[in-house]
Amino acid sequence: MKRKPSTEATAAWIRLMRVQSRVLDCVEQDLKKAGFPPLAWYDALLELSRAPSGELRPVELERQMLIPQYSTSRLIDRLVDEGLASRRECKIDKRGQFVEITEAGRELQKRMWSAYSAAIEKYVGSKLSDADAVKLSGLLDRLGCSCGEMKLPPVANVNESTPPR
Repeated sequence: MKRKPSTEATAAWIRLMRVQSRVLDCVEQDLKKAGFPPLAWYDALLELSRAPSGELRPVELERQMLIPQYSTSRLIDRLVDEGLASRRECKIDKRGQFVEITEAGRELQKRMWSAYSAAIEKYVGSKLSDADAVKLSGLLDRLGCSCGEMKLPPVANVNESTPPR
């Protein structure tokens, strides 16, 4: 017989889901108040800017996103329509395409980071000591390794224009 989750594990799951939802909602509201587009735009632009050549295939972009993105193609359409990204055909595989960040996309991503980083501090950093944040990161890392192929990249040092991973 398979083991069922304990009451404590179930309570932790519920808290994790509620906190994630509430914090993301608060961050989204702060970005909106600052006049910025949704967090998914930032996330996509960040991933494109981190790619070695500033471009990814749509499926790679979806895999790299920090937040769930069930409609990557619509997001890409919006970024292209706003001049923040462009599409180009793959020369090797004519059916494939790449999405590439534009200079305007790089600029928006950098401007959004100021509001996004302030929200991270407001909703997370101000509520946890650095030691608590390290402990929480360790616990979350343990959870992230149990999904088979899903492996989280190591956390990088934070600078003024790039969020932690």
